[in-house]
Amino acid sequence: MSQNKTGSYHNNQENAQAVCEYCEGILRHEQWCQTVNPVVGYARRIVSSPNELTISDAIILHSLGVLWNYCLT
Repeated sequence: MSQNKTGSYHNNQENAQAVCEYCEGILRHEQWCQTVNPVVGYARRIVSSPNELTISDAIILHSLGVLWNYCLT
């Protein structure tokens, strides 16, 4: 039997200014939010700015056959 797990999403319509623009968490950020998880923040940065990709990650992606258009600095 499978259990239906719910996330820790919090909502409070009265405090709409406190909503995080990334995870939409109001009382606290989600674990996957880039503001609290450095791995997620790194992944978001390399998608928007490929020059942020580390050499080791570039080698891994290349070995997997990923074509990545960017210049190493």
